[in-house]
Amino acid sequence: MLEKSDVERIAFLARLKITADEAPRYAQELSNILEFVRQMERIDTTGVEPLAHPLDAIQRLRPDHVSEIDQRDLFQALAPRSEDGLYLVPKVIE
Repeated sequence: MLEKSDVERIAFLARLKITADEAPRYAQELSNILEFVRQMERIDTTGVEPLAHPLDAIQRLRPDHVSEIDQRDLFQALAPRSEDGLYLVPKVIE
């Protein structure tokens, strides 16, 4: 079980402000989390392969093909200012 001083040190390192009244509750909650992790560490996972996805699903990707025609020259002709294929805009940061 974490002590109040442990929680205060963790809060200091994490730059969190907790009150003295909150410290015991956080100590209990963090202790519960650490105990759960200890329980999980005791489980035998020999022969269990890591999963990339819990449902063993395959990501569906669309075919990578051009779906629109190149209109860069048209759009740059409509732009107020362009040069060498780039749009020129006013400077906004000094």
